[in-house]
Order: sequence, then structure tokens, then C-alpha cells
Amino acid sequence: MIPFRLFVLLIFAIGLACGPAHADRRVALVIGNSAYKSAPKLSNPVNDATLVGGMFKKAGFDSVDVRLDLSASEMRRMLREFAGRSRDADMAVIYYAGHGIELDGANYLIPTDATLETDGDVLDETIPVERALFAVEPAKQLRLIILDACRDNPFAKSMKRTLASRAVGRGLAKVEPTSPNTMIAFAAKAGSTASDGDARNSPFAAALVEHLPKPGLDLRKAFGFVRDDVLKTTGYKQEPYVYGSLGGDDVPLVVRPAATGPQANPQDAIRRDYELALQLATRDGWEAFLAAYPDGFYANLAKGQLNKIGAEETRASAEQKAKAAEQEKTRLIAERAQKAEQEKAAAAAKAAEEARIAAEKQKQIEQAKAEAAEHQRKVAEAAAAKALAEKQAVEKAKAELAAKQAAERAEQAAKPTADRQMPEVENQKVAALSPAPASTLSAADLTKSVQSELRRVGCLSSVADGDWSATSQRSLALFNKYAGTQFDVKLASVDALDALKAKPGRVCPLVCNFGFKADGDQCVKITCRAGYRVGDDNECEKVQEKKPVATREESRRRDTDRKQREAAPAAPQASGQMICNAAGCRPIAKGCRLGTANHPSNPAAKIPAETCN
Repeated sequence: MIPFRLFVLLIFAIGLACGPAHADRRVALVIGNSAYKSAPKLSNPVNDATLVGGMFKKAGFDSVDVRLDLSASEMRRMLREFAGRSRDADMAVIYYAGHGIELDGANYLIPTDATLETDGDVLDETIPVERALFAVEPAKQLRLIILDACRDNPFAKSMKRTLASRAVGRGLAKVEPTSPNTMIAFAAKAGSTASDGDARNSPFAAALVEHLPKPGLDLRKAFGFVRDDVLKTTGYKQEPYVYGSLGGDDVPLVVRPAATGPQANPQDAIRRDYELALQLATRDGWEAFLAAYPDGFYANLAKGQLNKIGAEETRASAEQKAKAAEQEKTRLIAERAQKAEQEKAAAAAKAAEEARIAAEKQKQIEQAKAEAAEHQRKVAEAAAAKALAEKQAVEKAKAELAAKQAAERAEQAAKPTADRQMPEVENQKVAALSPAPASTLSAADLTKSVQSELRRVGCLSSVADGDWSATSQRSLALFNKYAGTQFDVKLASVDALDALKAKPGRVCPLVCNFGFKADGDQCVKITCRAGYRVGDDNECEKVQEKKPVATREESRRRDTDRKQREAAPAAPQASGQMICNAAGCRPIAKGCRLGTANHPSNPAAKIPAETCN
């Protein structure tokens, strides 16, 4: 085993390094400025500083100094004293909550006694962020500055500009640390502002306390979780950002306690040597591995890899012989050799080519076998790792449960009776501080997913383009109307996406244009039979025949003819009319017409009478 390890070390020219040394001494300075004399008071910085300071103390920091509402002289003194404590520390952290300002690309922290009547006062009345970087510089392993100072700054709006070209930015400017192992975490991305939220603590401070003290969690990953929580809490309006870089080793704020469970699989060393030999991929490497481990699962895999290399060598040798035969054939042809010699050379070249093809096939077969064996190895290792992880998780859960129960018993025994009777409302407030799990979707992906679901349930007819436009807002309003929900239509939310996915089919009714009707999920044109047409109610109705309308000239001509007929004397002719009286009914005489006359006994009454010219 030892010769093989030395051989691999020489090949790669690297050594097996020990794990990263854990920080022996950790110090923290926490500052929260709320009571500004020349600006409205901030409600959250003091609460946030108290919460974060408590988090550092629970995390086991050797020194945690929490200072509230500091003036300029007090801030300078605290930074000077903290620089002295950082000289003996492996990890130094500064957290600041309050107002900050950016002037000509440089960032400054604002004490509570600053007035900042002009932009020139910034240099005299504030503390540059570079001063905080200087204070953490002596730390040996990690230098971390957390700035919750990206709020909308009232000083920037009221101060006078002494130079028109001098820029006062919104939020804080981007900072790239020049010293190694230094990180600067902003509550909001450069050039944007942060929200204090509606709770006792800001969304950024609440997320820090949730993720930073997790044992063994690398800071880069912890700040990634903080970013996800803040994005979801603020409706994707505030995005925390981290500047600077760390090395390849994990750098947790709290070191994971040493495992007390079962030790690692004894075959882990064999697996590591196998993977090193697999990266080397030479005959010497595999032979050295088999010399150290002649038997077992990994030895069989190594033999398969050797067979693969042998097949490759055979193929290369056959290819070289075929090339030499082809060259010999060319030479004989060039020298006008005898026909028999040419045929012999051609046969040799053909045989060599066939041998090369056979060797190529054999190489492919061996390569397939090696890949199959490698796949089986990975499956077996994954199963073993999963079983070990499950076993360790069970043991860890048992240990954590026992520790938690012991801590609760100790806390109940030490806590006064009045403290144990905490109002239920306070418990609800504390529970409200725990942020919900962050979505893994980005803002664009979430918008596109909500649009796709709105199309599926029939509330959106346009394409899902990831742009939450007025059309998308109207479609979500339609969904609220027909599904009985009350989601905010101004943005695409995860809750709205979950509600849409819960609907199995169409929610919004299908609306068709005039002349079309709904048929399932489609609009089809209405077809009426002969003599019918689509009416105003979008139903088929019979077409009414319109009588020709006489023109004005025709009406005038008919009136003239009628007047002439009435003015002319009537020609005697049978009218075809009948007159009836007490004697019976008879036709009207020729040249007469039916009229009326006074009743003989009652002159006021009229009776039918025959009138003759």
C-alpha cells in the first residue's frame, strides 16, 4: 500500500493535506444605530444588533461586544479597540445596522450625531467602511463584515452639493476586498436599498440568525440561503450580495462537533487509491494497485481496466502493423515489383487491416465491460454511502433529541415560574420570525411558470414569456374571480403557482367572438342552414323577406295619380258592392256607390245608403 501511495503522490506532485484547521479564537463587534439626531429614528437596527449579538454569543464566540446608538467618536474608539482584539483572533466579524451612504464610489457608516448638511461633511462626520476593514485585517483565517446599512438614506436627499459632479449614490457601492480570506456581505445588492420589514427585525437580520450559526455550514452556502430567504420575504425586491472570496476549504462560522458515531468504511482507503489509479489510467498504475490489493471487488475492477488498456495496446499495435504493410505495398508498387510480390503485399495489408478491425472490436468490447463494471462499482458505493448516512442520521437525531431534552429540563428548572408563563401572543411573535423555506425558482422562472399554468386553466391566451405585463395581471384577476381566490395580481407568487397547479382543468370560461360558439376547449364557427343567419343573440334565426320600399319619386307619382282619379267624375259602372237593410241584401246598382244617410226616425244616426250620381 505504501509504495503505491508514494507512486501516486509522485505522479500528481501533490500531498494528502490534513483538513482545515478550525478557528481557535473568534471575536465579534456588533453596532446598531437607531436614534439619529438629525433624521427620523429607525426602529429595527437596535433590535437587529441585539438579535445578531445574541446569535454570536450562542455560537460560542470568545468575545462579543454589542454597542447601540454610537456617536462618531465612540464608533472610532470601538473600531480601534476591536482591531487590538483581532490581532490574537483567527476569525474577526463586524456587524453594523443603521444608515450608510455612498459618495463618489466609497461607502461610509453614519453615526447617530451626524448632521451631513453638505456632501463635504461626509468625510468629517462619518466612518469609512475601509476603517472597518482595517479593524478586522489582523485576523489570521477569516475577516467578515456584515453591513445592514442599505436603507433609503434621508441624509442623501437633504444635503447640499458643493460640487455638481460629485455623485451620491442610492444604497451602497460595490466593494472588492484586496486582502485574502475577506468577505463583505450587504443586505442589498450594490445600488439598491433594503427593507426594514413589518416585524421586529429586518428580513436580512432574521435570515442571518437562521443560517449563519448552523454547525459545519460553509459561509458561502449560508449567505446563499440568506439570499433566498430575503428574496422570498420581500417579494423578490431585495437581493443580498456578498463580495470577496475564500479558499477551497469550507469556512463555517460554527465548527461541526466531532462525530461520535461509527467510523468510516474501512474500504474508503482502497476506494480512494482506486480513484487515483482511475485518474492515472496507465498500466503501471493499475499493476501497482493490484500489487497492493490483489483480491476483492476493487481488484476485479482494476483487472477490467487492465484488460481495457491491453485491448487498446493490441489495437494500436495492429494499426501500426497495418500502416507498415500499407507502406510496404506502396513501396513495391513504386518500384514496379513483380505481380506475385504485389499480391503478397496486398494480402498482407488486407490481413493486417482485418486484424486491426478485430482488435478495434475487441477494444470496444473490453471498454464496454470496464464501463459496466465501473457503473456497478458506483452503484454499490452509492448504496453503501446511503446506508452509512442513514445510520449516522439516525444516531445524530437520537443524540440531538437527548441533548435537546436535557437542555429543556435544565432550562425549565432554572427559569422562574413567571417566565414559564409567557403569553401565547409572545410565542406567536417568536414563531413568526422563522422564515418560510425559500423557493428554488428565480423571478423569471416563477413568472413563466405562473403564465404557463394560467394558459392551462384557460385564463391566459398569450404565450408564457416571463414578462409580468398587464395582460398577465388581467389573467390572474380572472382566475381570482372564477376560482374564488384573492392573490395580488401585481406580481407572480409561489402561492398563486401552487393554487393554479391544484386546479385539474379549465377554470376561466371559454369566450368566443361573434359568429363562433364554444365546443370543448375550442371556438368553432356557427353554420346556419339555408334561409337562416346568425342573429344578434349569436343564434341562427330565419331571414325575413323585406318588401321593396318605394322611392320618394314613386310615392309622389302615386299621390298625383290618386288625386287625378279622385278629381275626375266617376264613370257609371257596377261597383260589386252589396247593401243590406230590413228587406234583405242586394247588389249596388250600376253607376251608384255605397254611402251613408240619416236614419229616418233618428237624424243623429247614420245608416248604409245607396248614392247615385
